[in-house]
Amino acid sequence: MAAHQGGGDTRAHGHPAPDEHHGTRNKVARSILDHGPSTAAELAQRLELTQAAVRRHLDALVSEGVVEPREKRVYGSRGRGRPARSFALTDYGRSAFDQAYDQLAVDAMRWIAQAAGGGEKGRAAVADFARARVAAQAERYRAELERAAPGERARVLAEALSRDGYAATARGAPASSGEQLCQHHCPVAHAAEQFPQLCEAETEVFSRLLGTHVQRLATIAHGDGVCTTFIPKGASGAAPGTPKTSKTTAATASASTAGRNPA
Repeated sequence: MAAHQGGGDTRAHGHPAPDEHHGTRNKVARSILDHGPSTAAELAQRLELTQAAVRRHLDALVSEGVVEPREKRVYGSRGRGRPARSFALTDYGRSAFDQAYDQLAVDAMRWIAQAAGGGEKGRAAVADFARARVAAQAERYRAELERAAPGERARVLAEALSRDGYAATARGAPASSGEQLCQHHCPVAHAAEQFPQLCEAETEVFSRLLGTHVQRLATIAHGDGVCTTFIPKGASGAAPGTPKTSKTTAATASASTAGRNPA
């Protein structure tokens, strides 16, 4: 999906040129990538377009197989009327951005598993590789988190992840005492679908960086629209890299569910 520059809505003096339509369509898809599954109303507000214009672009993206409609998840009691539809990127839509090396990654990890003897030894070898990969990534983040106040560490981690292409945000968790770290894009989603050790290693690193146990609630690799990690409120008090001893078992248990939505 090549990016083009252009405006958005139909003008009073005529219709936009085809490349202008395409450019706005790319902006709609990119907004879904950056913010996760979105309704037409949310996209219209975000992109400063009319909802009618957004729906036309969404219809085109659905027909192209770039996005797909989903029922918007509602937390708490649901009001009257039909729930708003949200739109999420498909695997094809994600591949149009920056997943060109997925197959290379899958082949490399499959070779690692086979070279280690396959079976349990092979899975352990892939897990060791995954931990080494994210450990190097975490070292780049550690200094930033050490400088941040405990209550700011989730946001600082989200910003660091965004610079690495994960389009991450941190926000309060609905109806609970804590925060959600949301990664709206995963550059290795297809590889992680076959090798969940990648998600597990990442969850372990989040726990170490934030100094507490965390719980992975959903992953793109498992088919969810967003990778979501729950961080208990006030739990980021320990220094990065030193999770509380009493939470170590919980951290390990939460990491073991990475890549699988417990819902």
